[in-house]
Formats: sequence, C-alpha cells, structure tokens
Amino acid sequence: MARASPKLGAVDLNLLAVFDAVMQERSVTRAGTRLGLSQPAMSHALARLRHMLKDELFVRSPKGMIPTPRAEQLAGPVRAALDGFQQALEPTEFEPATATQTFRIAVDNYSAVVLVGAVVAKVIKIAPHVTLDFRPSGTLDIPDMLDRAAIDLAIGSFSEQGERFSRQQLLRDEFVALLRKNHPAASTRELSIEAFAALPQLEISSVLHATDFIDKVLDRRKLKRRIAEELVRYRPLTMRPLWHSSPIIETAMIWPRRLDDQPAHRWLRNTIAAVASGLPVQ
Repeated sequence: MARASPKLGAVDLNLLAVFDAVMQERSVTRAGTRLGLSQPAMSHALARLRHMLKDELFVRSPKGMIPTPRAEQLAGPVRAALDGFQQALEPTEFEPATATQTFRIAVDNYSAVVLVGAVVAKVIKIAPHVTLDFRPSGTLDIPDMLDRAAIDLAIGSFSEQGERFSRQQLLRDEFVALLRKNHPAASTRELSIEAFAALPQLEISSVLHATDFIDKVLDRRKLKRRIAEELVRYRPLTMRPLWHSSPIIETAMIWPRRLDDQPAHRWLRNTIAAVASGLPVQ
C-alpha cells in the first residue's frame, strides 16, 4: 500500500531551511550556527523532518552528515524553492552602497592571481559592506556545490555545464615566457627555441593548464627543458612570447540558471565581467 505524501500545508518552511542548511554544511552544529538555532532546536527539527518524510535523511559519519538517497533527491527542489521565496522577498533593485550580502565564489589558480585582486578592489569602492568569500576550487565538486548553494558562483576553465547552469566567458589568455628584467636572454624581443631550452625554468601550472605542449615541440628538435624547483617571489619580471602557439586559456564564470534574474547575483556577475573586460590579458 503506497504511503501518503505530506500535504504542502502541513510542511513548516522552517524545517526546509533546516534541511537545506544541513545539506550544505554536512554538520548539524554548523547548520545551527548558520540559522541561529541551538543544538536541541536543530535536533528537534531534524526529528520532525524524519518523521514527516519517513526517512533518516542524514547519517552521521567521521566526515560529517551523509545524506541518504531520499535527501539527495530532495536537495535540488528544496534549494530552488527557498531561492524562489528569498527572491520574492528581496527588493527588485540591488543597492550596492548599503548591501551587506556575503558572496561565496570558487576560483581556480589562474583566476586567483589574475582576477581576484582587481574584483576585490572594485567591490570595496562601490559596495564597502559586501563580503567576498573566495575559495580555491581545485578539490571542490563545483556543480554539486552550486546545486546546494554552498557557493554562489565559480570562476575557472569551465565549458558548458548543462541546462541548469549559465556561463559567461571572462578572459582569454595564452602562455608566455617570464624572465627577470635584467636576465641576459631578455635583451632580445623573442626567444629562440634553442635559447629557451637552454634556460633553467620554473614551472607553475595547474593540471588543466599543463605545459607538455612545450616538451612535444622540443622533442622534435631533440631538446629538453631545464625546470627549476624553487619558487622565487617578488622579482621584477619581463615577458616574452613563445616561438610556438600555445593552448588558449579560457576563463569563464558559471552559476545556477535559477539565479539569472536575482538582483544581487546579477550585480555580482556584472561587476566581475566589468573588471575582467578591463584587464590586459584578453
């Protein structure tokens, strides 16, 4: 005999907020802090949810609260519903000068170096009370975190991610050679392939932006690079183009499509895009 589904009128919206917070934080304690609820209040709310939905929903583990398949099934619709309620209650216009929102943004290594500083400088000027929480994206499951609203936006080398996400390209860049300004090899405007191969090199590259294309070209000339292993900071550098075309690094931002018309989120995207359009790497 099929069990009856809970009636919408019997669902306490506060319980949905509790469910969403635990789903995002994977911790009852952190979820309670986020919602301003005590541990007993959170435990009572979870007990009501479990009774109402006839499912355990979350199981404790050494790595936190693990959602059951039923909780995973509910996560997307509950998050979309809460987003809808929140958007309905928000002003139709976003006022950056007085806004106090916190935006959580995942960024890859390239974006952290090239874009983050300029974005922060811009936001400080026009929205001094807004908080930007940047997180390194290397070990994150970006689609899952966007679905759960654990982050608001992600910036990196993202292709199209499917219908539920929107994407906007920000930057196009390519590999170059960097040398200190007084390096003997910097006296010429271009490096020959032989000169390049003979120089000691420092390689800093993420997995997505591998530089093995250089080694393939050198191999055809029976040349090899000499790659240094120490990181030297704060040195005056000069840039020289490579003699061979390199892969293009495309940087884009992606976000849940449900937030396309949300005023605060739209302001954030427009601000990042404006900053990116003014950078010299495009």
